[in-house]
Amino acid sequence: MSNFLGQSVSELVAQTDARYFYGLRRTDDGELYMEKTDQLKAGDSVTINKNGLQEDNFEDFVQGEDFFEGRDVKHEKVYKNLNYEQYRWDNRSIFYYVDDEGQLVVRINEGYEYPSGI
Repeated sequence: MSNFLGQSVSELVAQTDARYFYGLRRTDDGELYMEKTDQLKAGDSVTINKNGLQEDNFEDFVQGEDFFEGRDVKHEKVYKNLNYEQYRWDNRSIFYYVDDEGQLVVRINEGYEYPSGI
């Protein structure tokens, strides 16, 4: 007998195109970082806002809705506490990596393991 009533998380996510969260951020030194989170993986989580003043938070986060406006026309951050200046949702597992020739490559629904010693 099940103690669960209603749809499971897997069933809810299957109804949308929002299983994977991809967040892009840039450090003050200009380095780019990309975060990938799977809603169906136990322990995966995303922190939208860093600690700080409430007025510097991004308050319009909606699961499944993409956001690409983290910087203004002068390239200044719009929300100082926002962790990801751009983010999107997708139902595909997208994996980016740099190959041996220095090219940025994407694999869809397929992982990649870097050779040892790199």
